[in-house]
Amino acid sequence: MTGLPNTLVICAVVALVVVRQFKAQQIGTDRRWWLIPAVLIFMAVREPGLIDPHHHTASAALLAAELAVGLAVGAGWARTSHVWTDADGTAWSKGTKATAVVWVAGTGLRAGLFGIGSLLHVRQGSAGLMLALAATLLVRSGLLLLRTGSVRTTFGAAAAHQPMRKEPV
Repeated sequence: MTGLPNTLVICAVVALVVVRQFKAQQIGTDRRWWLIPAVLIFMAVREPGLIDPHHHTASAALLAAELAVGLAVGAGWARTSHVWTDADGTAWSKGTKATAVVWVAGTGLRAGLFGIGSLLHVRQGSAGLMLALAATLLVRSGLLLLRTGSVRTTFGAAAAHQPMRKEPV
């Protein structure tokens, strides 16, 4: 899959994520929280030209920077999300204004990286963006599960369950 289909997949995932982040949603403790990021990773690594063959070093550096931005946005998104539990112990999260700032800053950094790549004449496809988006989603979901103490239900009995307190925003 190249060009337009990749762009449509990326836009659909981003739209879904952005719309959902500002609505209160239950933090899933099922074992499939990693599924969308896994599909994005699979699509990205199948893509020819993840690294520009004419600019190996610059292309790899830009990809590493893109992944670093993705990880940072995921961590910032998880940290700025309001997390709470309801009366029956179900964990919930909702994005805040600070979450929107994290998304805007991340988008700006990604645009800057794209600009740098263009100045260096590095061919940049959608695969790097898909990998960074997957990293963002994985880090955000994993950190939210850690914040809620839900890790034991997704990773087995290795983590002790601790009741979560309501956090200030």
